[in-house]
Amino acid sequence: MATRYFGQPVQRNEDPRLLTGRGTYVDDIHLPGMLHAAVLRSPHAHARILRIDTRRARELPGVHAVWTNEDLGPLGGPLPLLIPHPTLRAKTQYALAPGVVRHAGEPVAFVVADNRYIAEDALDLIEVEYEPLPAVVDLEEAIKPGAPVIHPDLGDNIAAHYIQKVGDFDGAIRTARHVIRERFVMDRGAAAPMETRGIVAAFDRRDQTLTIWDSTQAPIPLRNGLAQMFGLPQAKVRVIAPDVGGGFGPKVMMFYPEEVLVTLAAIRLGRPVKWIEDRRENFFATNQERLQIHDVEVGFDDDGRIVALKTVFLHDNGAYAAYGLIIPIVAECTLPGPYKIPNYWAEFKAVYTNKTQTSPYRGAGRPHGVFVMERVIKRIAEHLGLDANEVRRRNFIQPDEFPYDVGLIYQDNAPLIYDSGNYPAVLDKCLELIEYDKWPERKRQYQAEGRYVGLGVAFYVEGTGIGPYEGARVTVEPSGKVFVATGVGTQGQSHYTTFAQIVAEELGVDPADVTVVTGDTGMFGWGTGTFASRGAVVAGNACYNAAIKVKQKALQVAAGLLEARPEDLELADGMVRVKGAPQRAIPLGEVARAANPLRGTIPPDWDGPGLEATGYYAPPRGTFAAGCHAAIVEVDPETGQVKFLRYVVVHDCGRVINPVVLDGQIHGGVAQGIGGCFYERLCYDEHGQLLNASFMDYLLPTAGEIPPIETAHIETPSPLNPLGVKGAGEAGVIPVAALFADAIEDALSPFGIRVDEVPIDPDWLVSRIREARQRMREAG
Repeated sequence: MATRYFGQPVQRNEDPRLLTGRGTYVDDIHLPGMLHAAVLRSPHAHARILRIDTRRARELPGVHAVWTNEDLGPLGGPLPLLIPHPTLRAKTQYALAPGVVRHAGEPVAFVVADNRYIAEDALDLIEVEYEPLPAVVDLEEAIKPGAPVIHPDLGDNIAAHYIQKVGDFDGAIRTARHVIRERFVMDRGAAAPMETRGIVAAFDRRDQTLTIWDSTQAPIPLRNGLAQMFGLPQAKVRVIAPDVGGGFGPKVMMFYPEEVLVTLAAIRLGRPVKWIEDRRENFFATNQERLQIHDVEVGFDDDGRIVALKTVFLHDNGAYAAYGLIIPIVAECTLPGPYKIPNYWAEFKAVYTNKTQTSPYRGAGRPHGVFVMERVIKRIAEHLGLDANEVRRRNFIQPDEFPYDVGLIYQDNAPLIYDSGNYPAVLDKCLELIEYDKWPERKRQYQAEGRYVGLGVAFYVEGTGIGPYEGARVTVEPSGKVFVATGVGTQGQSHYTTFAQIVAEELGVDPADVTVVTGDTGMFGWGTGTFASRGAVVAGNACYNAAIKVKQKALQVAAGLLEARPEDLELADGMVRVKGAPQRAIPLGEVARAANPLRGTIPPDWDGPGLEATGYYAPPRGTFAAGCHAAIVEVDPETGQVKFLRYVVVHDCGRVINPVVLDGQIHGGVAQGIGGCFYERLCYDEHGQLLNASFMDYLLPTAGEIPPIETAHIETPSPLNPLGVKGAGEAGVIPVAALFADAIEDALSPFGIRVDEVPIDPDWLVSRIREARQRMREAG
């Protein structure tokens, strides 16, 4: 493939519209006669509903509907399980709680009114009598005998117990020269997208068509599910994901209660209905992520080569498990990373607690696995008196060992096989950029100045590009412009640009002349969604396959017009021309018109009207990107504040479609990673109450806390797809917690402080420094 557009820093097609305020988000949808909805949510984490009285709310002028579970009919049961697993004892949430609430913020009643103000007033008029029940909050307490049981029919709070093994861990650990045991913890956080969730539903009773505008990452599965749920043909249901102000994983979830309730209201009332989640609701009603507790045992030889590793961990599901076991499975499969671990035991228990349920949030288990593995690498290095990067090198999978079978089953139920990579080259480049060879002298200088400055490094492998498939349709208009439609949604990934570059490269047009439509089932109705760093790999290759078909058809049609053989023609600059004789050319738009004859006879080899084709791509298995981050941080020991002095990223995601877009993805991920390791923690008390459900108390990093990020790229193309690309959507966030812990430990090495949990915060640092100083004074 030529590289005129592919691989170039093409300016984003979507920027003029978005930067001038012409984006369209769900709350921008205004329809005649629209009603507005609000949800009454439980104030208790665990309680029995004894009585609900909605009479006063129903009598409020302007109120059109007040529902509890018993008003929902067949939709009052548990909502669908999205991803089943043989070991999962699944419990899914309800559109409205039927008799027991299991987390604070669970929906109890639903109101539809003329406007949101009246709907909120009606919520205040609903009387609910609760009988509080003991809350299960602490993950380890939840699995102890005698703990309160959230779902009584299960008998305990264990949603699943799953083990994967490679080799003979027990035998290898018995003969290992060195064995260390550690505990690592990653706590809960929120995705906190700029745009909260929202849905508008409109039902046309005359032709029985349902139209949904939803800030979802998966419009096609949502369409399919709603059609089945409401007994409608899929062709009569259109789901549109317009501009989405951040998805990050939780917006993949189907079905949130509000998606069912708003749709039902639109059908029953015959009028459009809108619900927009407010920011406080977002803290309770949108899925969360992260909390895992890992107990790790690792055996290694005198050179630091790992011979056996075992992790036994707990994963916090929250009150339900609609998204299955994806997060803990990804965590255990990500943990081996770039290293050869011949004997590996991964075991987890997914646990129900009285908290908001969890589902993937950017990283989706990968940050957990990398945090554990990179902390283990550091502990091995400390134990043997080696440099951690030397330990990495001694354990790396080498470039000539690909494809490399890790021996596990990944989240897509396919074998975990790395397709390509060059991990030593990535590490060497990262160390070169951070000037690692000069660090010992620089650290001595910082220490002489009385400053606490440290350098951290973390390596990761990122599973990307999983199936099952995506599709795209490419059309050349008579104007010569190109139209592309695909089923994946867009939440900031620059699909309007990168997909345009892929198609423009094949059709010889400017990417600015390619219009891309995503996330509208009325425009393209087959596919899965945008998640798991799969858009560029799966939908991008679908666009490529469709463009190749259109190109071949254009050459065939133009051959008749130019009296030349198709193989003697080329597409360039919006024209089809004879190779070596560019004066013999015809505009691509004219070829499109000729491809749709309005009279005359059709030739025997006719391939249908128009320059249009649909392409699909189904990957045989996922692709695996990799990268290394390095940073230098400074800690103020008196205040616990941390400042990043430098941040470097070296990334390998195969062939790069657009380096500017790729850098933007990495920068955004790093920002979220910094938030997740130092600023953001969801704090629950012993009663299951979320104590910091506002941006006054749940801190997000601002531009002032995010350092300039230096990036470099190494390309090892994937052999699994025509474009040779791998995903990059989660690359920025995955290793940040491990990197941060490493850098903090290095900065505070005079105090001997270990960082085996994240997030930490200034108070945590100050208290650990004070404790260390006290120990030092006592020791004389």
